[in-house]
Amino acid sequence: MLRSDAELIDPLVGVEIPLWMWVVFHAMVIPAIIIDLYVGQKSGHDMTFKEAIGWVAIWVSLAVGYGLLIHSQFGIEASALYFTAYIVEYTLSFDNLFVFLVIFEYFSVPLKHQHKTLYIGILSAIVMRAAFIFGGLSLLETFGWTIYIFGIILIFSGIKLLRSGDEKVEPEKNPIVRLAKKYFPITDHYVGSKFIVRENAKLYFTPLIIVLLAIESTDLMFAVDSVPAVIAITHNFFLAYTSNVAAVMGLRSLYFALTIFMMRLKYLNVGLSVVLIFLGIKVILGELGFKLPLYLSIGVVLMIILVAAVASILKRD
Repeated sequence: MLRSDAELIDPLVGVEIPLWMWVVFHAMVIPAIIIDLYVGQKSGHDMTFKEAIGWVAIWVSLAVGYGLLIHSQFGIEASALYFTAYIVEYTLSFDNLFVFLVIFEYFSVPLKHQHKTLYIGILSAIVMRAAFIFGGLSLLETFGWTIYIFGIILIFSGIKLLRSGDEKVEPEKNPIVRLAKKYFPITDHYVGSKFIVRENAKLYFTPLIIVLLAIESTDLMFAVDSVPAVIAITHNFFLAYTSNVAAVMGLRSLYFALTIFMMRLKYLNVGLSVVLIFLGIKVILGELGFKLPLYLSIGVVLMIILVAAVASILKRD
């Protein structure tokens, strides 16, 4: 059972999630993943903005639909936590997507070959984040004082995000990329979307393996921000896991939509940094006895993101 003094009073504390809820969630997600991957690989052309937006709509609809199912089974408080965690994770991923864009541009990966690499990166991100969430919640359950560490991580992550506007992404300095270039037998050209090819009776990696490693290691660093944020919202693994997976699975299509449209929400970083700092301060104060009501906490987070998004749209060049 999760800690009863959790920062946000979790409506699912002590509630056993029925197996069919897990089955329904994965029955929604897995077929959509297979269809999306198949369409992307077999289409043979660069994804259009219309196609990307269509898939964004599909993934958001699935996430909203499952949130409504949670609402029908567990009430408005549980669904509010799910949707808040989903929105925070989804918006936090915007910076992640633009870093992916820089990586693909640096390695000159054609748009139609980015699909498979990005999707493998996202699927592995789901595994990593599920493990991180489970590990983080297990730590909290065993060592309650680690909530202060999560709070400090969130505060410093918010400050780092606020200052990141002038930082330049340099994939060539990524230590994993440098090691791979040094020790892997790599071809000097792409071979479609393949990661491994046979040339002159020998197996070689293509440069796409370097791109994938750069994306994987980058997402690992982003998880340090996003996982503490979702744990600060809910201590329930079911809500944290489903909201994170729902958000991450929509990133591939969102990436192509943003890449094609090239719209940047200029003030989103500021808003997200304030959200991270707010969550960090809130969990620390909560442990000291100053707890915010559930709806006030959720309302503050959503209002900050909304204000940042509206301000970005109004100020768009």
